[in-house]
Amino acid sequence: MIKSPRKYFLTWNEAFEFGVQQVGGKGWNLGRLDQYGFKIPLGGVLNTHCYIEFIKHNSLEDMVYNISQSVTVGNIDQAENQDRLSKLRAKIQAGLIPKPIVNELRSMLEQLGIIDRPIAVRSSASAEDSARASFAGIHESFLNVHGLESILESVKGCYASLWSNQALAYRRKLNISDDQVAAGIVIMEMVKAQAAGVGFTCDPQSGHQDVLVVNANFGLGEAVVKGIIEPDTYYLDSSPWKAIPQLIERITGQKEGLTCPKENGGIQFVQTKDYSTQQVLSDEQIEKFGLLLLRVFEALGECDQHQDVEWVFDGQDFVLVQARPVTALARKTFAALKNQPDIWSNGNYRDAVPMVLSPLSRRLSISTIDLILKSNYSKIGYKLPKGLQFSRFFNGRLYCNLSALQWGMFDAMGALPRAFNFGFGGHQPEIEIKDPKPYKGLTGLKRLWNGVKGANLINQAKKNASKTHTRVLSTIENLTSKGFSHLEDQEFIRLYNELGRINIEFAGEFSFLSGSASLQIGSLFRILSKFLAERSTTVINALMVGGSADITSADHGYRLMELAEIARRDNDALKFFGDENFDPCSWEEFLPERSTFKQAFREFIKDYGHRAVYELDIVNPRWKEDPSYLMNIIRSTINTADLSKLKAEQKRKFEQAWQEVENKVPAEKHSSIRKLISKAQEGAAVRERTKSVLAVVIGAYRMIAEELGTRLYERRIIEKQADVYLCTWPELVAVLTGEWDGNGLRALINTRKTFMKEMESISPPDVIMGETPNYTEPATLTSGNFLAGVPVAAGRSSGNARLISHPNEGNRLQPGDVMVAPSTDPGWTPLFLKASGLIMETGGYLSHGAIVAREYGIPAVVNIPGVMRVIKDGWEIEVDGDEGKVYLKT
Repeated sequence: MIKSPRKYFLTWNEAFEFGVQQVGGKGWNLGRLDQYGFKIPLGGVLNTHCYIEFIKHNSLEDMVYNISQSVTVGNIDQAENQDRLSKLRAKIQAGLIPKPIVNELRSMLEQLGIIDRPIAVRSSASAEDSARASFAGIHESFLNVHGLESILESVKGCYASLWSNQALAYRRKLNISDDQVAAGIVIMEMVKAQAAGVGFTCDPQSGHQDVLVVNANFGLGEAVVKGIIEPDTYYLDSSPWKAIPQLIERITGQKEGLTCPKENGGIQFVQTKDYSTQQVLSDEQIEKFGLLLLRVFEALGECDQHQDVEWVFDGQDFVLVQARPVTALARKTFAALKNQPDIWSNGNYRDAVPMVLSPLSRRLSISTIDLILKSNYSKIGYKLPKGLQFSRFFNGRLYCNLSALQWGMFDAMGALPRAFNFGFGGHQPEIEIKDPKPYKGLTGLKRLWNGVKGANLINQAKKNASKTHTRVLSTIENLTSKGFSHLEDQEFIRLYNELGRINIEFAGEFSFLSGSASLQIGSLFRILSKFLAERSTTVINALMVGGSADITSADHGYRLMELAEIARRDNDALKFFGDENFDPCSWEEFLPERSTFKQAFREFIKDYGHRAVYELDIVNPRWKEDPSYLMNIIRSTINTADLSKLKAEQKRKFEQAWQEVENKVPAEKHSSIRKLISKAQEGAAVRERTKSVLAVVIGAYRMIAEELGTRLYERRIIEKQADVYLCTWPELVAVLTGEWDGNGLRALINTRKTFMKEMESISPPDVIMGETPNYTEPATLTSGNFLAGVPVAAGRSSGNARLISHPNEGNRLQPGDVMVAPSTDPGWTPLFLKASGLIMETGGYLSHGAIVAREYGIPAVVNIPGVMRVIKDGWEIEVDGDEGKVYLKT
């Protein structure tokens, strides 16, 4: 329900409260900026009800209604319609504003102390400055207005501008009805402008989203906004690796003149060449404003909707006078895809980041993932379209541009979309390609060569993996070993930048390190498919069981099983886990030093304490901070854990699969197959170890956040220490550098809490086609009473289905149950050891769940659409990891 104000003139705080329908887009955005601590001029908004009252007071309803019903884009130029519009504008300009509105406006301007100061009067229609339509330059604004009478005339001028040719044609073009644009009027003090202009949180011309663009001129900003002069243009790198955006290019414009106030009201453009060679803002001021732009992007755009910001520099500070969404950003994609919609999928991303990301993680996560994906191409010399983004947010969640990835992998290395989807997981369609034979001709040779280069890079990365991991880990250790409590605020800027350098370097290597298992598995498929046909997948899955290589995310599962066995033999541990007031976080205090379990668990935390459930979002506590999840896993398996039994079953599955190889594959190939199995297992270990190292890097960001949260809480800038995760890095940097006192941050945090709660309540679509969300239909039972998916771990098992939406629900999973999950990341691994089988809604052959299930020897079928809606909790089901089928026995 929309609130109806009892007032006509609303302060910025009231404008924020009553929303866009009451104050228009421009007024509401200014209210939001004020609420969130940005510096804006004194003033407020005449609400949209004043416009309705004005129309009624002057008996103009019929004229407005008749024009709305009859004037279209096709007939607007007819003389009769031109005359009707002209008469309406004249009657509006000659009309009287109701006295109650005039009296309240006078009183409020007096209270604000600006009634005798120069004023800006700007239209703020209810559909204006929205994500759908900007109305940029469509409605009138009046600057340097003096006195109440002139203000009232300007208000009527704004009302009249709703009925100009361009305004009406714009509404018709965007299919916006006339009653959707009731006019609010922003009335605010003019800022004495040393310089002014426009800033964009993206490059609206090129479509690049990791660049800030600032246009600037001396004097007022009208000459820049209306394109009268060639302004200075500054470009800044907005990637999150640096605490403050870095100036990368400056173009000094001709600046043929400037706009300045007239003495008796109004503005004028003065031609002059006095400033043509001068840079409007210093480099320091440009970067300071770049940080401010990022704050606007995060506050108003939620790290998704780019912003167009009008600003004034008064010689000391930047004052924001308008902010609106960028509504027309050029689409960046491959030329071959220009006639196909972008396919955005959450497939592979659901493994690691299925949730609505915390504000502190957003830009780091999206940029890190994009850098990882882009390095696939840049390091083999394949050029991507400039400005192409592989990731985006939709309702706070991350999605991947699968059409771009499918085409890129096809055009660069010949991978067909179907094969790509098999590895990536998800339920997205395939792009259309004209050439199903990617390796023919000269283009085919280039693709083969790119494949060779990619394979060489993977092999080189695998060879150097240990050194790479050690280098990153030792660097992080040097940065974090002493903690951060002793650092001055400004020192965090250097620390953050150093961490960004490490992140960039490691992300550039990540893709090839994580691809270490793919080459050998591909070779195994090529060899075994000749002799085993459709059985090749099943056999390979079984041959990967219980490998000798240390797969990090599987190893911590083994270790937890060992810990459960140790606890079973430790009376002190049995007492701890059996206590009716069991507190998993009290283990250090509760258990005596003689406890063998206590000593073993310390070693576990030393090795794996940096990990967490959904560890790519730094809001989630690391296990060393909160071991509750681990302790509950141990507690629930203390009577059933049997590592030797698991190992024996793994050995049995391997030997059974190897027997099939010996029976059907020529003996001369056995040695090479064994080597490929070993190499594939080593590659899987490198892949999972690489994820573990990335968790260490992210953990360092979390350590910084924890310290800054403590400082902001102690300074009463935030309400709770944990609220730091609802801040963003530009906001924290602005406080650290003294550019901002943090006023307004609490309001912004509260808004984000509401936003995240709302987004978490929305079921995320599997695929977005262009801008249209698509929800994949749940899988249907075949005539054989089974659901079909992708087989990723061999064997068959039966049990009761246990639907687990989040690892924190793991206590519901009992030993022998079949775990049904949306997706899994390393934090889910401990639950695998309680499950007799695994089923997932998404996931590819090399997804985390697939790798760990194969290692443990747990039958697994993945990528079954909507399986958590099809299977009911407690049903008896059978998982066939050989055929990729799930049978429903209930």
